Amino acid sequence: MTTAATGSSASVVTPAGKGVGPLLRAWRERRRVSQLELALRADSSARHVSFIETGRSRPSEEMILRLAEHLDVPVRERNALLLAAGYAPHYPETPLDSPELETLREGMERLIQGYEPYPALVVDAMYDVVAANRGVVMLMEGVPEHLLRPPLNVMRLTLHPEGLAPRIRNLREWRGHLLAQMERQIALYRSGPLRALYEEVAAYPVPETAMDREPAEPVPYFALPMQIEHEGRVLSFISSISTFNTPMDVTVAELAIETLLPADPATVKYLHSLMS
Repeated sequence: MTTAATGSSASVVTPAGKGVGPLLRAWRERRRVSQLELALRADSSARHVSFIETGRSRPSEEMILRLAEHLDVPVRERNALLLAAGYAPHYPETPLDSPELETLREGMERLIQGYEPYPALVVDAMYDVVAANRGVVMLMEGVPEHLLRPPLNVMRLTLHPEGLAPRIRNLREWRGHLLAQMERQIALYRSGPLRALYEEVAAYPVPETAMDREPAEPVPYFALPMQIEHEGRVLSFISSISTFNTPMDVTVAELAIETLLPADPATVKYLHSLMS
């Protein structure tokens, strides 16, 4: 399984002593955008952007949010930019179990349950599972209890040598895909806890049963599948990730819904037979 994470536990590492100017410059350089290009996008001037980055000019709250939007800065980091400039955070961070998000929680539950018999789950920025359907529970059958204790973490569950790793027929390819995905997330969010998780799971040994195992029969898939054994059968899934459009809350911005689409007719037939 894989997710593109987008929870509060994924705190951002902000360099000590840095004001909003250097932080904005770092985001601009990360996006490979020139001062002039950013100024044109934000209806400003390259001179003003330069003064902001060097600390010669203190940007307004509105300007910070405008620049952050055009740099596609994640919502949590937009709050960090505002704090660095001396302003209050603009985006709230509502606990997922709060009454204000009840409708959202119910909607996500209906969505993943409606996807059955195929696996679907919701995760936060640290790849901790927020909700999962029966298809996911089916894949976790036989996993040791210590890997299933809350918070259930998808990366630990998938890559741990006592988790799903021994069952994944194309583990080397799938492991490489997951680690590369985490590296991209770390580069985007600069999260200390996320980096610690990455270092933990990257250090897991590859199970001996997967060292010399050949993947299942080659099939012309349209994307890299996860080929996983269940009850003596090899099931193939393609992962699809969904996030919320223009979120106005940090918690909501960092949720991702992953659905595992069957990649061949045999997987479709087998899953329907299990749920019938």
